[in-house]
Amino acid sequence: MKKSLIALLCIIIALTAGCPAPNHRLINVSYDPTRELYREFNQAFIEHYYNETGKTIRIEVTHGGSSAQARNVINGLEADVVTLALAYDIDSIAQHTGLLPPDWQARLPHNSTPYSSTVVFLVRDGNPKNIKSWECLIRPDVEVVVADPRTSGVARWAYLAGWGYILKRELAEHGNLYKRLHDPDAAAELAAAQADIDAAQETAREYISAIYQNVRILPQGARSASQVFVRQNTGDVLLDWENQAKLTINEFGKGQIEIVVPPISILAEPPVALIDGNVDKRGTREVAQAYLEFLYSPIGQDMVARHYYRPRDAEILAKYRDNFVEVEMFTVDEVFGGWHKAQQEHFETGGVFERIYIPVR
Repeated sequence: MKKSLIALLCIIIALTAGCPAPNHRLINVSYDPTRELYREFNQAFIEHYYNETGKTIRIEVTHGGSSAQARNVINGLEADVVTLALAYDIDSIAQHTGLLPPDWQARLPHNSTPYSSTVVFLVRDGNPKNIKSWECLIRPDVEVVVADPRTSGVARWAYLAGWGYILKRELAEHGNLYKRLHDPDAAAELAAAQADIDAAQETAREYISAIYQNVRILPQGARSASQVFVRQNTGDVLLDWENQAKLTINEFGKGQIEIVVPPISILAEPPVALIDGNVDKRGTREVAQAYLEFLYSPIGQDMVARHYYRPRDAEILAKYRDNFVEVEMFTVDEVFGGWHKAQQEHFETGGVFERIYIPVR
C-alpha cells in the first residue's frame, strides 16, 4: 500500500515545484483517438514500474494524425516509443531515419499490435438517412465526414474498407477470392478470373470516387473529424474508429448520435514500436521496452478493452464481448498485398486518391 501511494505521488512529481526529478522521461508519439487510453495507461504504468524498480517516470504523449506524427519523428521529434495507426507510418520512420530496424514488427507479439479495431459509421440519432451499409455513402443526399487519408490513419483504413467491401460484392461468385488477390497459391484461380477482377477493381475505384464527391472537407485527423461531425453538426455520417465512435457517444450521450456497424469492414491493427536510436541516446531503452510490454499484460489488456479497443487476450476479449459487435473483417495483406503496396498505389503522390479527389469549392 505504501509503495502504491508513493507511486501515485510520482505521477505528479514532474509537475510539482521542489520535488526531485524523475529517473526517466518517456515520450510516446501517438495518433489521434488514444488520448483517453494512454492517460489512464500511463498512470497505471508509472505505479507498476515504481513498484517493480523503485524508479520514477515522467511520461509525455503527443497526439495527431498518424502520418503527421510519423513525419514529426522523421523530422527530429525524439520519441522513445511510437503508438501509431498503421504499420506503414512506422515503416516510414525506419526507412527515412534508420532509428529502428526494418523488422521492428517481429519484436512484439501479434506483429507489434497489442490491440485491434475496425471502421464503423457514426450517424445522427434515429439514423434519419437510413444508412445501413457502404452503398449508402454514395447516395446524393448523404454528406460524409472523414479525415484526410494523406495524414490520418483511420481515413486510410476507411478508404480501404470501402474498397474491399466492393471487391467482395463484385467478386461474390468467386467466393472469397477477393481475400486471395495476392496469394501465390491462388495463381490459377486469379488468372481464370482476371477479367472479373479488373472490372471489380474499376467498380471499387468509381465507388471510392463517389464517396469523396460527398465529402465537403477533410480534417487532418480522427479527433478533428469527430469535432466537425458532432460539435459543428456537419454531415450525415462519420467514418471513424470503433473505439473513437463509442467514446464520442459516451461524451455526448445517447439521443444525439448512434453507431451503425457495416456488415463487412477491415481489421485495423494499430502497431507500437520502440525507437532504438532515440532510447539508446536518451538511456530509456529498459523503461520504453517495459512500457510497450505492459500493453500486453492483463492490466494493459483490460484497460485496452475498457477503452473499446479489441484486446489480443482471448479471456479479456470474452469478458468485454458486449463492447464489440460481430463483424466480418478482411486484412490489408489479404486484399491489398500489404501496407507498402496499398500506400504506393492509393495514397502516394500520383496515387488513386490524388487522382479521384476533387475538393468541393
